Amino acid sequence: MYSKKNEIRTTADDEIEGSVQGHRDGHGFVIRDDGEGDIYLPPNEMRAVLHKDRVRVRIVRQDRRGRPEGRVLEIIERPAQPIIGRLLNEAGIWLVAPEDKRYGQDVLIPKTATGAAAVGQVVVVQLTEPPALYGQPVGRVAEVLGEVDDPGMEVEIAVRKYGVPHVFSDACLAQAQALPDAVRAQDWRQRVDLTDVPFVTIDGEDARDFDDAVYCEPARIGRSKAWRLLVAIADVSHYVESGGAIDTDAYDRATSVYFPRRVLPMLPEKLSNGLCSLNPQVARLAMVCDMIVSTKGDIHAYQFYPAVIESHARLTYTEVAAVLANTRGPEASRLADRVKDLLNLHEAYRSLLAARHARGAVDFETTETQIVCDDNGRIEKIVPRTRTEAHRLIEEAMLAANVCAADFVGEHQRACLYRVHEGPTPEKLEILRGYLRALAVQASLPEDPRPGAFQAIAEATKDRPDAAQIHSMLLRSMQQAIYTPINSGHFGLAYEAYTHFTSPIRRYPDLLVHRVIKSILAGRKYQLPPLPVPGEAQRKLARQWASRGQAPAASPAPAGMANRRDLQGWEAAGLHCSANERRADEASRDVQAWLKCQYMREHLGEEYAGIVTAATSFGIFVTLDGLYVEGLVHITELGGEYFRFDEVRQELRGERTGVRYGIGTRLRVQVSRVDLDGRKIDFRLVQEPGSGATEKTTGAKVAPRKASKGNRDRDERDAGGKDAKAKKIPYKGKAGREAHGRDAPRKRR
Repeated sequence: MYSKKNEIRTTADDEIEGSVQGHRDGHGFVIRDDGEGDIYLPPNEMRAVLHKDRVRVRIVRQDRRGRPEGRVLEIIERPAQPIIGRLLNEAGIWLVAPEDKRYGQDVLIPKTATGAAAVGQVVVVQLTEPPALYGQPVGRVAEVLGEVDDPGMEVEIAVRKYGVPHVFSDACLAQAQALPDAVRAQDWRQRVDLTDVPFVTIDGEDARDFDDAVYCEPARIGRSKAWRLLVAIADVSHYVESGGAIDTDAYDRATSVYFPRRVLPMLPEKLSNGLCSLNPQVARLAMVCDMIVSTKGDIHAYQFYPAVIESHARLTYTEVAAVLANTRGPEASRLADRVKDLLNLHEAYRSLLAARHARGAVDFETTETQIVCDDNGRIEKIVPRTRTEAHRLIEEAMLAANVCAADFVGEHQRACLYRVHEGPTPEKLEILRGYLRALAVQASLPEDPRPGAFQAIAEATKDRPDAAQIHSMLLRSMQQAIYTPINSGHFGLAYEAYTHFTSPIRRYPDLLVHRVIKSILAGRKYQLPPLPVPGEAQRKLARQWASRGQAPAASPAPAGMANRRDLQGWEAAGLHCSANERRADEASRDVQAWLKCQYMREHLGEEYAGIVTAATSFGIFVTLDGLYVEGLVHITELGGEYFRFDEVRQELRGERTGVRYGIGTRLRVQVSRVDLDGRKIDFRLVQEPGSGATEKTTGAKVAPRKASKGNRDRDERDAGGKDAKAKKIPYKGKAGREAHGRDAPRKRR
């Protein structure tokens, strides 16, 4: 263990713990456990530590920017996660250059520790000697992944880089292999036979696992018209024993991870694509949420029960949308037996949608994209995902079932994991208010806004040219949803209680909710199996919650939990599932960024039109029209003047000319550089600043200020960092290069 305790005088009160976040330029930061401002670590302090290390530091001074500068006292923990990089030979010395540049140091490899790896190949390295003040880290090649351009290499790197489990244990596979291939006679016991009900699955064309099926028919509430909506969900809990080998692997993964052309499932394929998948024309076990929905969209009554169903058809969103758009068209003729049921389902959806609008739930229109790859795994094209009536129909049906599940568990005072979405923090709310004022949006947000206030702004601005940017800012102001046993509602959906019930094949929290519901139906209590101690990702998330005042541990044990130990077990499960959900998202974004960089390498020097989707103190991020690829136009590419970042308006403004680059600005750019290892694409502005193409789409003119030296460092950006605050710093020499240590993420979300 590296320690400097004997070199300095300190007291326990001065010692601060946190996690190291490296920077590709050699310096780093300590992300404090207490949520306070980060501590800058100069390059000499980073020599003996690595990115992701947990350390204890002491603040020794302030740097030229007034940031607290730290000295490392002790390395508390060094994660065992391996380092991925390319094997190089420089002047007879073997080394691995980490793929994640935040590590900042190459790893020396003894000649006898290179294994079967060849120069230039991507390898996985295990450290054998940690870095020291005067020595680089030393390691050995533990695994050879292949050539950097091999198909699928981006996924192989991502799963190891983010620690995503990608190999099932032998015990898990053996237990899965022992399961039957079809529903057995004994499995029908104490289940409702619904095989004659014409359920259908509605999914995307490329879906392989089907965990939900739907059916709808007319019903009555007294003399009033209503709808009987049945949502059948795969009964995964029947086959996955709590605490068993399959369950252990599923909990470890917590979610399926989706990459272009590849999926890492939460469950072995025999379950996810076979026994549990609601494939057409075969009997399958299901948990059914049977609801009566009024014409106003209120759920008048519901019940849960285990059943055996048979999907009568596997439909796609495209097919269903075509039927709903034209009931006399060719798709409707081909699916004549299903048209009546689909129209019933559509009527129920319209009622549920009316209820969504009535309660003021947030429903912003955003553009999602899909990467289409060729047979070699390279991007063929990037297309927007079209959200049709069929998508919305299934979404509302699933939301209704999830709400019923939360209500059912809460009514019986049982513990489970709720899907909680908190409202905006006061800080984010104030930034949003300033942004809306700057754009002359005639709407106000109260101190404690309800979801309807956000939806009202979205509706009021939907016809503006900058509507997409305003809606994006509305979304950014909100917090991320989490899993927790403490129910505090779902802000975005405007529900008092909400949970996840409808995807147990791909989400572990849904599997837990199924078990709780089945235990209620059986008249017993579900007890969580022993769960692993949360790892660094979970601890990090817990610290973030605590810094926002969200830590569930601060709350008393709710009804249904006998004691604090029960609460702590569910808290651990919530932390684990929330953290691994983030991990899956990060890994998926990393792969998409890799593929986009590969794609854009073939278009170096080409010009495209685009729109500014984010502005920072060091430049603007532009998304190309038609390609949906984002890159950075660094501030030094914007012309020969100084720019100031206006955080309120989210724009850069030239201090001499007053030219502005903000969210919604249309530009024409040239692809100037692609960094595959850093997942970065740089653009160069084609036209001169101030030309017609760079004028902001909306908003009043701003008078220019007096010119002053304020350009930013070119190397501001680094994956995993945060926004640098705008300060006037000359872009000259070392002071300019190190002007901003904290960087913004490449893609702000």
